[in-house]
Amino acid sequence: MAMVGQMMQRENSSGSINKHLDSGKYVRYTTEQVEALERVYSECPKPSSLRRQQLIRECPILSHIEPKQIKVWFQNRRCREKQRKESTRLQSVNRKLTAMNKLLMEENDRLQKQVSQLVCENTYMRQQLQSVSAPNADASCESAVSAPHHSLRDANNPAGLVSIAEETLAEFLAKATGTAVDWVQLPGMKPGPDSVGIFAISQSCSGVAARACGLVSLEPTKIAEILKDRPSWYRDCRSVEVFTMFPAGNGGTVELLYTQTYAPTTLAPARDFWTLRYTTTLQNGSLVVCERSLSGSGAGPSVAAASQFVRADILPSGYLIRPCEGGGSIIHIVDHLNLQAWSVPEVLRPLYESSKVVAQKITISALRYIRQIAQETSGEVVYSLGRQPAVLRTFSQRLIRGFNDAINGFNDDGWSILSSEGAEDVTIAINSAKNPTTSSNSLLGGVLCAKASMLLQNVPPAVLVRFLREHRSEWADFNIDAYAAASLKASTYGCTGIRATRFTGSQIIMPLGHTIEHEEMLEVIRLEGQPLNHEDAFASRDIHLLQMCSGVDENAVGACSELIFAPIDEMFPDDSPLLPSGFRIIPLHSKPDVLNTHKTLDLTSSLEVGPTSGSAAENAESSSSSRNTRSVLTIAFQFPLESNLHENVAAMARQYVRSVISSVQRAAIAISPSGLSSSVGPRLSAASPEALTLANWICQSYSCHVGSELLRAESSSSDSVLKTLWHHQDAILCCSLKAVPVFIFANQAGLDMLETTLVALQDITLDKIFDDLGRKALFSEFAKIMQQGFGYLPGGICMSTMGRHISYEQAVVWKVFEAEQNTMHCLAFSFVNWLFV
Repeated sequence: MAMVGQMMQRENSSGSINKHLDSGKYVRYTTEQVEALERVYSECPKPSSLRRQQLIRECPILSHIEPKQIKVWFQNRRCREKQRKESTRLQSVNRKLTAMNKLLMEENDRLQKQVSQLVCENTYMRQQLQSVSAPNADASCESAVSAPHHSLRDANNPAGLVSIAEETLAEFLAKATGTAVDWVQLPGMKPGPDSVGIFAISQSCSGVAARACGLVSLEPTKIAEILKDRPSWYRDCRSVEVFTMFPAGNGGTVELLYTQTYAPTTLAPARDFWTLRYTTTLQNGSLVVCERSLSGSGAGPSVAAASQFVRADILPSGYLIRPCEGGGSIIHIVDHLNLQAWSVPEVLRPLYESSKVVAQKITISALRYIRQIAQETSGEVVYSLGRQPAVLRTFSQRLIRGFNDAINGFNDDGWSILSSEGAEDVTIAINSAKNPTTSSNSLLGGVLCAKASMLLQNVPPAVLVRFLREHRSEWADFNIDAYAAASLKASTYGCTGIRATRFTGSQIIMPLGHTIEHEEMLEVIRLEGQPLNHEDAFASRDIHLLQMCSGVDENAVGACSELIFAPIDEMFPDDSPLLPSGFRIIPLHSKPDVLNTHKTLDLTSSLEVGPTSGSAAENAESSSSSRNTRSVLTIAFQFPLESNLHENVAAMARQYVRSVISSVQRAAIAISPSGLSSSVGPRLSAASPEALTLANWICQSYSCHVGSELLRAESSSSDSVLKTLWHHQDAILCCSLKAVPVFIFANQAGLDMLETTLVALQDITLDKIFDDLGRKALFSEFAKIMQQGFGYLPGGICMSTMGRHISYEQAVVWKVFEAEQNTMHCLAFSFVNWLFV
């Protein structure tokens, strides 16, 4: 009996094992079962155990499958999906790297040819110098690129124009892929698979020239279509008119164009061009669009309005677009211009004599715009508030175009200067024909614009624009903003005028969208207002502005910094009327085409921290150049104008712009590296005992409370402690212990994280950077922090001043004590492993 029992026990155990093994065997699913599982996967890729059991109950065809097998199926399905996405991503990266490698190899070949040519020229020049009888030879690049000035009268037949087009094509290709121009890499732009492209400028040829090479995930014909529509991407382009177009053989076309461009400031006239454009396909399948100027004015409808323009020249320029294997294109862009610098004041001539400015305003902008369209087309760009990227791009273009129209005040648009006695610092222009509303029963008698330009010394444009954006109450009069907004709304929607309102001075920035590299942001600004009358207590008195901000990063390569805004209705439709006003700050470089990529501002300049490598002389030269920077500021404000209030609105606008100028001048003095000490309070510099003392307090308090060192052991001297703290990889911020805690110090990582400056830091309160979960975590730990002196906050999300989300792995909080009096001075935060999400 015992043996029988043991045998039965072994059989039961074996059956249990076999049953357990059967449950782990691979299950072959029928087509119907896979379809049922796929339907659930599309809704919920990771269902819970309850959801899997519910699936088995609801689907009879899955009833005989174990829940464990269903779980395994979903795990395998997620794994396959992840592998598929990773494979697609790697294939895309491989195609990009292959194309980039091809582009870099071609660039290397071109540079080798350029080196050989320079060696030959150098040898030839030495031979000529050694020969007494031989005249000095000119082997410069200028002779290679100076093109004959073709006259339209000399080419008044199609055959002559085709001959000019073929010559233009040959000269353009020599610049795009050869050594016809001595190209020098543009500083600050590093090539790589994730970069915008490879950029170069010329320092020796006649005129100003820039070149770009890059990869774009669009087909050549689409790229050519975008680039030909110059007003859509070139912000300074007013209009392009095609007067003649005819075929040129081989599927090519020849066009005669008249182009007008805006002047960026009120101090210079605008430019226009009369050009021939040639579009053709090469034998290797590359698509080419090249262009050059023709002498003679032609006879078109826009020529009568050309009196406000200076005729400039386009030397052979254009686009070479080559298709890539697997999709996408390699594009070469060349812009070679003669902008007639003699026609502008001497202080502005660097804008017209610098190849770097051409690269920033035209060449880089073209390539960035194409990449923006490519990412929008692929669905990589998603913007808030349900707006399509194309709609937001249109809003930005309308803001900039309206601002340029106000600055230039062209006669053919209906603008006229209001006569005044004596010299005026503010120019008043009136456009009675302009109607910014969409209503047929407009109450407006036109638009009035008050504009002015001024020279700024030692003021970084990016820092000033950030200040103007973040501290509107320092320069704006909300009552005048309310007048413009209410007048525009009343004329558009037939609403009543302004009611008594008290503005709180606070603004709320609501991001709409941004370009792929964050060089330009579009946002809605809400200025909070409160009604003065009790009967209007429930009516909103807030002002809403649509605002475009660009050039806020002083380390980026950009042509200018802008803050342009227009009053809008709270629920503004896509065709909302816009009346743009704002600021444009353009840097002026005393030495054309010389970029200083190691400018240090704010605390870094006061610390005299230069590049990580280089001599002391180079650092001193960098510091000197940063102190001698100049820029031109252009201000333009537009106001709706009622027919019988011309003089009143003109007087108000003139006084308002003068007050804005005074406010901006005060801000510029405060922002200037030489003016921080007198305008912002104690200066945190290497010679400032306040900065050195605070740095020591922060480190000593951390060591006392946490039990470990915040900085490296070799940082012993006070000066070294401050510099090491400034360059610490984690974001370190200190806030005051007032009723509403505000930040009083941040190292470089802290300023980068909050996207602000030391000037603007003191207006940021502690609660503004945390989300709800972060605030709850801080409040729950606050008592513990105050009791034991430090605490740890779990990872979470905080917000920068630009509205971007920042994730951090952990935040350490500790009390900072004054060593002598042993009293608490402030709270310090260290955000570990932060990054933008």
